Amino acid sequence: MPEAIVYSVVIPMYNEEEVISETYRRLKLVMDSTQEPYELVFVNDGSQDRTEYIVQSLCLADPRVRLLNFSRNFGHQAAISAGMDYAEGKAILVIDADLQDPPEVMLDMIDKWKEGYEVVYGKRLKRRGEGLFKKVTAHLFYRFLKSMTHVEVPVDAGDFRLIDRKVCDATKQLREKNRYVRGLISWVGFRQASVEYVREERWAGETKYPLRKMVRFAADAITSFSYKPLKLASYLGFTLSALSFLYLLTVLYQKLFTNTTIVGWTSIVAMNLFFYGIMMMILGIIGEYIGRIYDESKDRPLYIVRNQAGYEQRFEEELPRREARH
Repeated sequence: MPEAIVYSVVIPMYNEEEVISETYRRLKLVMDSTQEPYELVFVNDGSQDRTEYIVQSLCLADPRVRLLNFSRNFGHQAAISAGMDYAEGKAILVIDADLQDPPEVMLDMIDKWKEGYEVVYGKRLKRRGEGLFKKVTAHLFYRFLKSMTHVEVPVDAGDFRLIDRKVCDATKQLREKNRYVRGLISWVGFRQASVEYVREERWAGETKYPLRKMVRFAADAITSFSYKPLKLASYLGFTLSALSFLYLLTVLYQKLFTNTTIVGWTSIVAMNLFFYGIMMMILGIIGEYIGRIYDESKDRPLYIVRNQAGYEQRFEEELPRREARH
């Protein structure tokens, strides 16, 4: 009878052929040092390069390696969710394939878990290899998100973390489509602790989070955990309406009781452009929330697995046990 898996390491990947072999080498080195059963769950998020074939060869060479191949690119958060769905360990560790988050830090997370903490997240002290713009915007985003939501989402912490099996099972029940996994984990609660580390620059390859995806990710995070933008839009609308009414009274007073009324269209056009711009912004905020309601109402799956590797041996071992029970 095979030993129960203690650790499941979930590795989402997209076009990581240049780094994936080194990622496996370092992960194996770290997890072997625990001297406990583990599995490495690689989730291929629709890569267009040789990432899939490299990991398939690892599955043939190492029975602890699993591979899930998506039918297309569903996104980083969906890949993490899939890895959590398939993970069997008592503790689940999530780490990106680019080696910016050092695998060696996972040993510190495991120590915290054994102390009784159910969520252990990595807190970045420094971000090497990233430009000033990325550092500043990331710093502002985490603090802005914290101010916008009632959920205590840790600042300067990404998806690099360890979660206990009970946390994983609780999070798996949350199947919303526009996902912000680190926020969902914070929402379910449980005892949490941090491990500080220095984030390295990519070992090889290019970032998979350009500005466009960063903006989209930030929008998902804010709209998933806060309705304050809607409240701000309402407050802004009421404030502008009040100011407009006061200005209307001023114009009527000038027209009826003074001779200072200036005939012209420049000020009128400027005010119309301003107020119409505010209205469009408010409609855009409302549209973001309506779009998310539409996504949820369709109830489509978070991801589709095209095929998988590394699970066949496990299923063959489980089949006799299931037949014996019947």
